[in-house]
Amino acid sequence: MTLLSRFRLDGKVCVVTGASSGLGVAFARGLSEVGATVVITGRRETRLQAEAEALQRAGGNALAIAADVTSVADCSRVIEQTMDRYGAVDVLVNNAGLSGAAPATREEPDHFRHIVEVNLLGTYWMSQAAGRVMSRGGSIVNVSSVLALTTAGLPQAAYSASKAGLIGLTRDLAAQWSGRKGIRVNAIAPAFFPSEMLDLYEDSYMEDTIRRRVPLGRAGEPDECTAAVVFLASPASSYITGVVLPVDGGMLLT
Repeated sequence: MTLLSRFRLDGKVCVVTGASSGLGVAFARGLSEVGATVVITGRRETRLQAEAEALQRAGGNALAIAADVTSVADCSRVIEQTMDRYGAVDVLVNNAGLSGAAPATREEPDHFRHIVEVNLLGTYWMSQAAGRVMSRGGSIVNVSSVLALTTAGLPQAAYSASKAGLIGLTRDLAAQWSGRKGIRVNAIAPAFFPSEMLDLYEDSYMEDTIRRRVPLGRAGEPDECTAAVVFLASPASSYITGVVLPVDGGMLLT
C-alpha cells in the first residue's frame, strides 16, 4: 500500500450522522471523494435525499436514511438498513449535534437534557449499533468540540458538558474495542467552521473571539475539517486510537 493510497476508502461503507447540512454534508462529500459508499442520516428527509442525489450525480454511491439519533430504535434501523443494502459498516462518523447558550441559573431542564441526548447519547446509541456489526479494521470518528477543552465566553454548559462527555466516551470505547474487536475510535475537536450552529452567533462575537483566541486568525474551511475526518476514518491512521484531534486554528494555545 502506497502512502497516498492509505487515505483511500474504496469499497468501504461509511455512515455519517447529521448529514443534511453544514459539516455533515462536507464529511459525506469528502468520504465519497476518496472512494467510500456513503450512508447519510438525519432528521430532514428532503434535504438528505437531495444530498444523496448530488453525491450520486458526482459519481458516488450514496443512500439517505431519515432518523433521529436520540431514538435507539432509529439508530439500530440505520445500521440494519445499511447492512441489508451493502453488507458492511466500515466507518461511522458521529456528527449529529446541537448547540445552545443559556445562563446556568436560568437554563431549563428540558433544554439541557435535549442537547445531551443528541450530542452524547445519540453518539453512544449509534456507536453501540455500529460496534455490534463492524469487522476488524473499522473506524468510528466522533465530532466533539474545542469547547469540550476550553471556553469561548458564552454560557454553554449543556453543549460543553456533552462534548466533553464525548471525549470520555471516545477513550472508553477505544479501550474496549481497539484490541478485542479491532475497531478504532477517535474524535476531532473543531473550533469555528461554517455551519447552522455558527450562524447563531453574532458577527461581532465571532470576529472578536477569532481575533483574540485563534492564532491562525480566521474560521476554518469545511475541507480542512473534512481532511481530519478522512484521516481518522482511513488506513492512514491505522495505528491511532483513543485520541482527540483539535482542528482549531491553534485556539487551544491561547
